[in-house]
Amino acid sequence: MTGTQDPVALNDWYAVGTVAELERAEDTKLLGHPITVGPGKQVTQAGRSLPVREKFGVLWTTLGTPNKEIFDIAESEEKDRRYVPCGWVKMRASGLRVVENFLDMAHFPFVHADILGSEPHTEVLGYKSEIRHDVDEVWATNCKFFQPQMTSTRPEGEFAQLTYRVPSPFVVMLYRAVPDMDGVEDAIALFIHPVEEDEVRAIPVMYLTDQEASHTQLLRFEQVIFLQDRIIVENQRPLLLPLEARAEIPTRADSSSVAYRRWLKQKGLTFGTTTPEAA
Repeated sequence: MTGTQDPVALNDWYAVGTVAELERAEDTKLLGHPITVGPGKQVTQAGRSLPVREKFGVLWTTLGTPNKEIFDIAESEEKDRRYVPCGWVKMRASGLRVVENFLDMAHFPFVHADILGSEPHTEVLGYKSEIRHDVDEVWATNCKFFQPQMTSTRPEGEFAQLTYRVPSPFVVMLYRAVPDMDGVEDAIALFIHPVEEDEVRAIPVMYLTDQEASHTQLLRFEQVIFLQDRIIVENQRPLLLPLEARAEIPTRADSSSVAYRRWLKQKGLTFGTTTPEAA
C-alpha cells in the first residue's frame, strides 16, 4: 500500500512508541508512510526529523501540521494515580473499527463474558451521545452496564458508571466511576498507531486509583480484554469503517458509534474508511 494523502489524517498527532522502549531504532509505517522511531525521542521520515511530543509515557508524532496540540488527560496530572502502560496490541483492522469496538457496550456479555458482562444482563440502557464542537470531541455520558468483575480485585458484580470520550479519531477513552469514592473516576485510554489503513498497533494506558492490585494483575486484566477484542475486530467485514448512510444499520445501543461516524464524516476523514480518497 502507498501512504495516504488524506490531509485530515496527516494533520493529526499519533502515538508511535512508548518512551521506555526507545533504546533502538525501529522501522515502521504511519498512515502507510515509512518512518523510523528512535533511538531516543526522535522520529524520522526518509532522514527528515518529524515533530515529536512526549505525553502519557508515549512518543507522539505527525506527518502534517496539526491545528492543535495533543489533548489532555486530567487524571495523568494527579500524583496519587497509578500509571499502568499495557504494551502494544497489534490488530489487522482499521483503527477506526478499533475505536468503535471500544465504544460498544453491547458486546460485553458475549465477548468478555464473566468479566465486563454476563447473561442475562445484556441490555444497553439509554445514554447520551454528542459531538462537543467547542472542543471537537465525541462524548457518551450516563452509561451504565452490569459488570460481574469491576476490577481485578473487586469480583462482585454491580452496575458500572461509564463515560466515553473520543478526543481524536484514533484515540478513545473510558472513564469509570470508582465504587465507594464519590466523584472519582479511573481513566483508561487507547492510543492507536495506524500503520496502514487495515493494520494498527494500539496501546492501552490506565490511570487508576487501585493501590492494592499488583502491576501484573492489572496488566493481565487489561490484556485479556484487548486480546478478546482483537478476535472480534479482525473478523469484522469490511475491515475499513463505512461512513455511508445505512451501510450498516445501527440500533439504539449504537448511539456513540453513530455520533463517532457522523463526526468523522464532518471532518472529511477518508483514511481507514471505505470512502475513497479524492484524486
